[in-house]
Amino acid sequence: MSVREKRKPSLGQGLIPIIFMVLSLAIGYGYFKFRTEPLLILSAFVAGVIAWKLGYSWKEMQEAIIEKIARALPATLILWSVGFLIGSWMFSGTVPMIIYYGVQIVNPKFLLVTAFIITAIVSTVTGTSWGSAGTIGVAIMGIAGGLGVSLPATAGAVVAGAYFGDKISPLSDTTNLAPIAAGSELYEHIKHMLYTTVPASIISIIVYFVVGLNASGNINTPETVNVMLNQLDAMFSWNIVLILPVILIIIGSVKKWPTIPTMLGTSLFSVCLGVFVQGFTFKNGFTAIVKGFNVSMTGYEGEVIWEVTRLINRGGVVSVTGTTVLIFCAMGFAGIVSKAGMLDVVLQEIMKRVKSTSGIILSTIGSCFTVAFVTGSSYLSILIPGELFKDVYKKKNLHAKNLSRTLEDSGTVLVPLIPWSAAGAYMASTLGVSTVEYLPWAVLNYMGIVVAIILAITGIGIAKIDDTGEDKKQRA
Repeated sequence: MSVREKRKPSLGQGLIPIIFMVLSLAIGYGYFKFRTEPLLILSAFVAGVIAWKLGYSWKEMQEAIIEKIARALPATLILWSVGFLIGSWMFSGTVPMIIYYGVQIVNPKFLLVTAFIITAIVSTVTGTSWGSAGTIGVAIMGIAGGLGVSLPATAGAVVAGAYFGDKISPLSDTTNLAPIAAGSELYEHIKHMLYTTVPASIISIIVYFVVGLNASGNINTPETVNVMLNQLDAMFSWNIVLILPVILIIIGSVKKWPTIPTMLGTSLFSVCLGVFVQGFTFKNGFTAIVKGFNVSMTGYEGEVIWEVTRLINRGGVVSVTGTTVLIFCAMGFAGIVSKAGMLDVVLQEIMKRVKSTSGIILSTIGSCFTVAFVTGSSYLSILIPGELFKDVYKKKNLHAKNLSRTLEDSGTVLVPLIPWSAAGAYMASTLGVSTVEYLPWAVLNYMGIVVAIILAITGIGIAKIDDTGEDKKQRA
């Protein structure tokens, strides 16, 4: 069998599948509310036709898809582990206890600020945005539901806080990946990100504070809140030991225990707490970590109000299978456009217009946008532009930490704002609020990009190197 000659795609051939995907998602998902997965498969089919015309066989495209899926498997395994964790924390009473006392302690006017700060602390300590949103974030959403605070606004604050830690925690995979891709060092990268992350965080807190002061916090009547608290109190036994799963996760992160074994081990420990503290059965415990927790497992007699079932009927690995399917569909499209060089030709076209320092950084942001939007992957939005711009920054005497910071500002934090990305789908399903609804409230995620653009234009916080490779003094 003869091998077909492969050709480099033209700019038009590179743009066609990307434009098709953007339009199909904008019209199909945005207007007609079609499912995202078939739209991504259709986009992959269009990309596949062009790849075939360029000389690529189906076998080669399939291998590229498998390679992309394989790279996404570690994140998928963490996703499943979080599903286990949420179901077990509901079963043990850990999350219900946080909701129970949180509703009584937290002032509705400061919940958004509290949500951002607490989630930021947890994500910084643990290094995982998904884990912090899926655990403490779920509890905060429950508190917001009980207090009548806007769920989209709360979800946005949780996502923003979760990605604060994902950006600057030395335990975060993307925080480690960005300096590797750019050629900088981890801790100088983290320090350099403070130029954009601190202003974005301050703006976020101000927004959440002002919005909170103007919120009534009385959407739910006191009677509804009291009924909810009484029913939770009747379903669970409150005990200080129920906080141990949270402590175990934090200790595991600080000690750098393997993430997945730590989550699974904590899930099994939480099931044991549910059995010995709550008096539930092991059978229901194992059901909870697979299919999710259900109030019927508590043995509560009487009619359970909707507010309670909405808060605690969740979790389980089955609840995240939809996100897994979405990941595979997105990787199908990403694998084909990457294999055939379609994405490269588009990014190279962007590079031709780069001349000034601000132009380089703005082009990096644009490239991260393009890759994130097309692939829905935070890893690819760091790796591809990082590889593309690494030598350009050197030639322009720009320190590599400028590149690594920009990759995080416009790659890592942008992905959860894209509905068809794995991160966007996960946050939406976990927090119970659609990506489009929480997007305006995830202030840190887009203000970091705005600050990065301002720094690029003004030259403030841009580190340069001399001919010997030494770091010149940054403009303050």
